Amino acid sequence: LLTWFAKLLFATGVLQATALFFGIFFIYPLIRTQAREEGKLREMTASLSARSETLEHAALTDALTGMQNRRFFDDALREYLQEFRKIDKPVGLMVLDLDHFKAINDTHGHDVGDQVLKAVAGCLKDMTRYHDVVARLGGEEFAVVAPNMDEPLLMKLAERIRKAIAGLAVGAGNVRLRVTTSVGLAVWDGKETAEEFFRRADKHLYQAKRLGRNRVCA
Repeated sequence: LLTWFAKLLFATGVLQATALFFGIFFIYPLIRTQAREEGKLREMTASLSARSETLEHAALTDALTGMQNRRFFDDALREYLQEFRKIDKPVGLMVLDLDHFKAINDTHGHDVGDQVLKAVAGCLKDMTRYHDVVARLGGEEFAVVAPNMDEPLLMKLAERIRKAIAGLAVGAGNVRLRVTTSVGLAVWDGKETAEEFFRRADKHLYQAKRLGRNRVCA
């Protein structure tokens, strides 16, 4: 009986030693490798998620000025109209185009032109409210969606912005450049699509251009 028990203890010891051997040299490395791979996957997932957010931000932001771009503006305008239709409140729209901007690029170079655009973008951000949508549509054209603003209020805001932009002085070597803007306004009639609403404001912008620039038309 003692011999059988001794053999049993010996066999148990061998099995434990074998299990320990396999655990140390085979199973543990596999677990460690799997954990390392899972850690890498988590890192990759976090990195891809952050990159996706960055790309989405970049897709909605104007790279030069840091303000919202045309894609963001189009989506935001549609959303504002959809929501403000429910509460029957006005939505104002302002479309701005810098006057004779091509001459600045041609005379002083695109770097100076870029400085002018950045200065105008900063002015627009400073002059508008946090819930207004302020965007660079492309080139020298900007737009502001001003919710809860009727025409008199929108006209006052547009005039303040026009004067503020005219008061900017952008350095170009020894020269201090000044720029003006023409502005077209529209207040949503509650029925127009976003595209029709924008076209109406844009039409008033070109009217401001035709009447001599550096003015607001509604």
